[in-house]
Amino acid sequence: MTTNPTIGVVDYGSGNLRSACKAFETCGAEVRRVRTTAELAGCEALVVPGQGAFHDCARNLRASGLWEPIQEWIRADQPFFGICVGYQLLFDASEESPGVAGLGVFEGVVRRFPAGPLKVPHMGWNTLAVRADDPLYDGLAAHPSFYFVHSFFPDPADRSLVSATCEYGIPFAASIGRGRVHATQFHPEKSQHNGLAILRNFVSGIARPAPTP
Repeated sequence: MTTNPTIGVVDYGSGNLRSACKAFETCGAEVRRVRTTAELAGCEALVVPGQGAFHDCARNLRASGLWEPIQEWIRADQPFFGICVGYQLLFDASEESPGVAGLGVFEGVVRRFPAGPLKVPHMGWNTLAVRADDPLYDGLAAHPSFYFVHSFFPDPADRSLVSATCEYGIPFAASIGRGRVHATQFHPEKSQHNGLAILRNFVSGIARPAPTP
């Protein structure tokens, strides 16, 4: 008999936690809210959602004691999903919060959309151009739509990380993927059918062996 994988959703005082938990439960996971390192035991995957300012999220995550364990988890290529600021925190720094360090798992800076005719924050539905080999998007069209709410976006130094791009005045990295580590600037938990589809793909891939480098 197949058991549902246990996903730890990091609770560090950021918003949108409830809807993220509900979405992963809908996609077949057992969800555990993780507030301490002890609660990581037994988790087969880790999710870091995020909503709010980069500096607040970084401060709260450090205060939780989970900062270094999350870095170690990702560097060990254990299943991980970052959402919105949970995606931005994977990089070195953000223009939103000068002097505040991110997790630094990947090289790059989180940048603000430049001034121009388009309204910032970027809010609402937008289409992606998806990299064909990313398993997170299995079964989806080449240009699926997802829901965004953000003023900043990561600019990865290593462009091979980018699994999908989006256009909002300028092109930006809407998601990244490497091995079993994934993160999205859009909110899959607010993106209806397409959002649940990629979360199901993530959940179904938890038990698979890590891809060969």
